[in-house]
Amino acid sequence: MQIKSKFDHFNINVFDLEKSLEFYKKALNLKEKKRREPEDGSFKLVYLGDDYIDFTLELTWLRDRKEPYNLGDNEIHLCIRVDNDYDETRAFHREMGCICYENQDMGLYFIEDPDGYWIEILKKS
Repeated sequence: MQIKSKFDHFNINVFDLEKSLEFYKKALNLKEKKRREPEDGSFKLVYLGDDYIDFTLELTWLRDRKEPYNLGDNEIHLCIRVDNDYDETRAFHREMGCICYENQDMGLYFIEDPDGYWIEILKKS
């Protein structure tokens, strides 16, 4: 059997949902595509996307979470390719103070979200 599949979403848990929504809107222009909340208010799922593909980033907020997440070695990351001018985008992220690693020889850098997740930024291929 050959499975036919496609990526749908990637999930991260966030401590402060509003702060995360603001960051992803400002830094990457990701917009809320849908939201799920149970009647008891115990969690919120917010799906962010761009204007190009159906893949979404799911932000999960848990009401009973009392402290920020410990990401350990944080050896995972999301990667975004930017359509607009790469150098202008990097300068904007530098102004935001969210660049956490740069490798100019490889043509990439990483920004860090409010919870410590890293997002790799690449030029459009």
